[in-house]
Amino acid sequence: MAITREEFDLIRAFVHEHSGILVNDGKEYLVENRLTVLMVQNGCENFKQLHERLLKDSGPLRTKVIDAMTTNETLWFRDASFFTALADFVVPELITKAASRKKIRIWSAACSTGQEPYSIAMLIDHGSKRLGDKAPKLEAFSILATDISPSALFLAASARYSQLAISRGMRTAFLERYFQKNGMVHEVVPMIRGIVEFKPFNLKDDFAPHGKFDLILCRNVMIYFSNELKADIYRKLHGSLNPGGLLAIGASESPRGYTTLFEQVMVGGAALFRPK
Repeated sequence: MAITREEFDLIRAFVHEHSGILVNDGKEYLVENRLTVLMVQNGCENFKQLHERLLKDSGPLRTKVIDAMTTNETLWFRDASFFTALADFVVPELITKAASRKKIRIWSAACSTGQEPYSIAMLIDHGSKRLGDKAPKLEAFSILATDISPSALFLAASARYSQLAISRGMRTAFLERYFQKNGMVHEVVPMIRGIVEFKPFNLKDDFAPHGKFDLILCRNVMIYFSNELKADIYRKLHGSLNPGGLLAIGASESPRGYTTLFEQVMVGGAALFRPK
């Protein structure tokens, strides 16, 4: 059933209010494609009835709608220049800090199905092994991985990936070292899974309960938010970084125009941001 303009405006306003995600004009097909099954499953004859049901819902249906409207596009070591900078400069610095710190904390915000936090964990272990006996234990690192999508987090926490998912960026040497083949799927080994914790989180909410981090990755997600929410998220990210910490955002994203709390630093061929 085709969505009307009135229904489209009602649904996208609801999605924005509860997730911060902007559904732009011309995306009617997207709402139809992603929400029609939920509409039918909940006994609604049209999207207006679905909206009415959402207004009365205590949470489960709202979660399913937001989950359906969330884009979970990701791959291993996404953005080669960024991950080269991580491997060559950022990770060695974090490993050095780990020698004198109880815990090095990293946050992968909007982690989708887990490729980003697991990629980081692999780089840390790979970099540590170069130091031999002088290397800090992997347990000296903690990676918090959050996302608004329950289905994405379920897949991430399972740490099981199809051959198709593996083919999207996984390096052969890392596949051999950090995965176990189980039937038709590849499973991340326990030592890598052990330092990654997955939690549901909406970037509209308060960051303070998560504590402080040495590195935060919030990449390729700001593009879905309003300018007002972007400014608020940058402010909260600033407050979540330890002194000297680093923020990584998408290659097409920038805090300029939203905040003056960060300064850009070039690390290898990647632009990162330090809190002022």
